[in-house]
Amino acid sequence: MTFAPDTEVALASVVNLVNTESGGADGLLTLADLDAFLEREQFTGSRTHTASELRDVRQLRSVLRGIWTSTEDDAVEAVNRILRNARALPQLVRHDQWDYHLHATIPEAPLVERMAVEAAMAIVDVIRTGELGRLRVCAAADCTDLVLDLSRNRSKRYCSTGNCANREHVRAYRARRGRG
Repeated sequence: MTFAPDTEVALASVVNLVNTESGGADGLLTLADLDAFLEREQFTGSRTHTASELRDVRQLRSVLRGIWTSTEDDAVEAVNRILRNARALPQLVRHDQWDYHLHATIPEAPLVERMAVEAAMAIVDVIRTGELGRLRVCAAADCTDLVLDLSRNRSKRYCSTGNCANREHVRAYRARRGRG
């Protein structure tokens, strides 16, 4: 395990959120889409179930993509801004099937604030451990999805949302074969 379990879950949720906008398709167009996403990611706490909540989460998606692909200094600035704006107060909690983990907002905080702070707290761990290189964009020429590399040897290059690795391997094979 590279990071604490709750950090890895939060980072995977960032990837899943940002990758809801993939290849020109948007998987967060409706409140039902947001409900399904939150169910898959097991987000808890209060909800307003409003169009503005959906809009805020969609905006957060862009912010998180920006952090994921930024320099360390820019990531630190953005993460600190999120935590400052939310007046984050980290504390250990245990609920549902989850053992002790960090929350830095109250369950009644707005959904987008809880999502942003959870992502920021996870990225704090990535920055503190000098592992920003594990936050990547898919190496496939035609894909911009995010990649979270938790491999031991830091070798993951392609996203999990498509067949990017297979397509790139076929391209490379055909290129080699065409030369021989």
